[in-house]
Formats: sequence, C-alpha cells, structure tokens
Amino acid sequence: QVQLVESGGGLVQAGGSLRLSCAASGRTFSRYTMGWFRQASGKEREFVAAISWSGGTAYYADSVKGRFTISRDNAKDTVYLQMNSLKPEDTAVYYCAADRDTYRAVGTSTHEYAYWGQGTQVTVSS
Repeated sequence: QVQLVESGGGLVQAGGSLRLSCAASGRTFSRYTMGWFRQASGKEREFVAAISWSGGTAYYADSVKGRFTISRDNAKDTVYLQMNSLKPEDTAVYYCAADRDTYRAVGTSTHEYAYWGQGTQVTVSS
C-alpha cells in the first residue's frame, strides 16, 4: 500500500504560479511511476503529467505543456508539480497518483494508477 498526501493548492490570479507537493509513504517510492491528474467541477478526471520511477522520463498533457513541470525527489519520497502561467481553466482539484505496479513505463490513464491522494484544490481567478 502507498499512502499519498498532496499539499500546496490555493487561490492564485491568472498568470501566477503554484507548486504542488505529494508526499508518499508505505512502500519504496523510488520504484513507482508517479502522476498528477485533475478534476474540474462536473468533469471527468484528466491526466496532467507523469514521471517515471527513475525521473528520466516525463509526459505532459498538451494543455499544460510548457507551463507545468513535474519532478521528483526520491530521497524525500516526494513528487512535485510546478505550475506557471496559470489560467482560469486550470481550476480543479489536483490529485497525485502512484502506478499500480513497480518499474512500469509512464502511463496517462487513470486505470494505470492504483494509489491516490485526497486531492488539493487549485483555483485560478481571472
């Protein structure tokens, strides 16, 4: 079992920045691909970014490419999402997720992730 706790959400004006953190515990964090997803009110959960267990590969949704950066610190069992140039359409609850198994390639589907945090709200005002 992997436990995940997100932090860093809040209210920010359009054009601003936030950094989300996700602290993991329970199993060897460094063996798991990690992802960030988001869910806006009334919409389905969608992929935002993911990073391989080694940190060597990262994928991004087209909507955030060039503005968001995912990174991880395996020594601290933490994954980050740096969000710059935020837009009102980035408003959502952001979830951290860990892959369903160890040492897998990066995936973008919610079905590939078995462990989820409780979510952190990000609100971008115009």
